[in-house]
Amino acid sequence: MFSARAESAVGRYLLTRVLLCLLSFFPAVATSDSLTLDLPPLQEQQEAWLITIAPGEIYWQRFGHNAIWLREPGLELDHTFNFGYFDFEQAHFLKRFVTGRMLYQALAFDAQSELQAYAGEGRAIRAQRLNLSPEQYERLRDHLVWHVQPPNRDYLYDYYLDNCSTRIRDAIDLALGGALSGATRQQPAAANFRDHTRRLTRMTFWYYLGLESVLGMPVDHAISRWDEMFLPEIVAETVASSEGMGQQGVLTKEEVLIFPGQMEHGAVTRSSTEWRYLVAALGLLLVLGVSLKAGSGAMAGLRNRLTRGLARSWLLLTAGLGMILVVFWIFTDHRVVAPNLNLLLFNPLFIFMLGRRLVRPLFWLVSASGVLALLQWPLLGWQYAVDVLALVLPLNMAASWVLYRVSTENRAMA
Repeated sequence: MFSARAESAVGRYLLTRVLLCLLSFFPAVATSDSLTLDLPPLQEQQEAWLITIAPGEIYWQRFGHNAIWLREPGLELDHTFNFGYFDFEQAHFLKRFVTGRMLYQALAFDAQSELQAYAGEGRAIRAQRLNLSPEQYERLRDHLVWHVQPPNRDYLYDYYLDNCSTRIRDAIDLALGGALSGATRQQPAAANFRDHTRRLTRMTFWYYLGLESVLGMPVDHAISRWDEMFLPEIVAETVASSEGMGQQGVLTKEEVLIFPGQMEHGAVTRSSTEWRYLVAALGLLLVLGVSLKAGSGAMAGLRNRLTRGLARSWLLLTAGLGMILVVFWIFTDHRVVAPNLNLLLFNPLFIFMLGRRLVRPLFWLVSASGVLALLQWPLLGWQYAVDVLALVLPLNMAASWVLYRVSTENRAMA
């Protein structure tokens, strides 16, 4: 690695010259000078701080963010290093996005400017001064400097296994000589990938439902505390509670709330969107109840082209979504998509069974698939799908029942 080649005094001198040259070309992020940040005073000539930014209200901010802030006055170094940027202008950006091969970048910014930008979004900013020896600090600095150089700054992004937070985790682990990974790889996590994803997205209805639909069985297995640090808040908690690391066995030397923000770290605020779950559930039960009446004289008015058209349209939509899941499973690198038992609900076979002669098998296929999807979680624990089942299965049942009853009555009248 680069840091290993920079161990001599001459090597470190050349490295810092490269650093100052590189940082002079990085654009400053937008700031809000009207906000007051509680920046800690400089106490040492070399300081490394773990910066944790709380989740924001916008969907892509829901998982939070983090960075490492290096302060070294002798090198005019006062910058944050993070791994959370991507470039829309990169070659084949759309193809990379669709196929799950997104390139993210490691960049460094003036610390005051970047922290002001996050404060301007109303997001809390927490800082923890890492209790590192001079050798550990230099190992961390050299590692980060190497990664922000243009030839080295791109990396292949993975939602859970290789993201902006795991890169910060890895950098700290490198500085500690592997002590962080050694202490956490065998430690069970408090929650798995799906649990954390649900917790942090449940206040945004369609975002939550979309993720629950596309995420498959890989996010349901048990993970370690090391894996759980795909979230910035978990990195911060682990660093704060770590023993036997850093100098004198304490990794966090000082902790400061730089900006209080509107949201607490680790908290999930309730949103006015949550009432939609109850309304949706009640509405779908009503739809199912009405559909069960289709075919009786009392509800004869529902047996028309519009009803059949709506039923077919819904099943075509679910089949189409299922085909997209299959394509993502087979032809892309979105590893968290498959295997996915939601294909029992978004079944591509539906599209081939909408003819009048197959509507009865279609109804039984929808019913059997729903039962399998419903029972697999409590009995086998393969994949959590309760939310998707509650919202999709009643509509599948209603659509298939309407087609079956109308087709049956048409044959009886013929």
